[in-house]
Amino acid sequence: MHSCKRGILIEQYDKLDYYKRRFLFAGRLPVQNTTREEIDIYSSIQDSLEISEDTISIIGVGDMMLGTNYPADSYLPPNDGKDILAPVKDILIDADLTFGNMEGTMLSDSGDVKKCSNPAVCYAFKSPDHYISYFKEAGFDVLSLANNHSGDFGVPGKTNTVRLLKENAIEFAGLLEYPFTIFVKDSITYGFCAFAPNNGTVSFNDHDNAVSLVKHLDSLCDVVIVSFHGGAEGSSRTHITKSNEIFLGENRGNPYKFSRAVIDAGADIVFGHGPHVTRAIDIYKGRFIAYSLGNFATYGRFNLKGVSGIAPIVKVYVNEKGEFISGQIFSTKQIGEGGPILDPEQRVLKEMITLNKIDVPESKLVIDDNGQVCIKQD
Repeated sequence: MHSCKRGILIEQYDKLDYYKRRFLFAGRLPVQNTTREEIDIYSSIQDSLEISEDTISIIGVGDMMLGTNYPADSYLPPNDGKDILAPVKDILIDADLTFGNMEGTMLSDSGDVKKCSNPAVCYAFKSPDHYISYFKEAGFDVLSLANNHSGDFGVPGKTNTVRLLKENAIEFAGLLEYPFTIFVKDSITYGFCAFAPNNGTVSFNDHDNAVSLVKHLDSLCDVVIVSFHGGAEGSSRTHITKSNEIFLGENRGNPYKFSRAVIDAGADIVFGHGPHVTRAIDIYKGRFIAYSLGNFATYGRFNLKGVSGIAPIVKVYVNEKGEFISGQIFSTKQIGEGGPILDPEQRVLKEMITLNKIDVPESKLVIDDNGQVCIKQD
């Protein structure tokens, strides 16, 4: 057995199945269907770990659209969507803070659907009002509204989404009217802001404004989290280019340059999404970057073939200054019409290991075959 800060590696995996191995790192083990021998192994590992009391665990996931009642209710999941996050709920709730990108709006009423110049590549998403409870029950504390679907149903869609988030005490940011949020949880003051290259959102391409906003948050908060919806889309766009990315004639920005600019300004964690595929992860000045977290929970109207149907749950451990300590990648996949389940084949983990070697070979992050993320020791 080897340790790496908070994480652990176990050499004898024949006694633990995939699901339980993942929870060993998360700090707890499901009791149901767990043998006495497995509990003893787990307990001995826990006793050997020295976990600092000031360690903060933060989970990030990518795009989420739990089902849409537009253009028809047939695009909603079975059982009224109640089960869509259930297979991964135990992981999502086991963090001090859990983040994701809400790709769409919450609106039971009709709203003002956007007009599309090219209907063949245009989609509009709105989930029923009560679907907000599924985010709450799954442990989400903060959501990004900075994406190309937050304005799908005009002012009514935005207004209703904001109302529901406030009523359910879920923090959010990314709209022009709501560029950032500051909140306290477990005595830690968090600052959160979100950016996208889309109308009605805080601009991803205006780096000067982003830097100014992050500096403001850094002056007031213990930990600053930045989210961006940027980069070109599609299964062929898994690589970061370190330059501006263009998609359908639109400037989707430079995720690599943006991430470094906001960290220079005081950001502690950067969670990217938008390409609908998973990209590399990175570390810069001791701060964690995920360039794209992929399609995490996207039901009904998304391409989920190949790399588009796999995504990580990234759990990051930082200290009270936001400095990266370690991390863990949980592999998920979506099958059929969608909805995340754990992936025993760990395909997205393997994909991320490969992407990191190709796209950021200079990075000091090390991802092992079990999903543990550490800083390379000099």
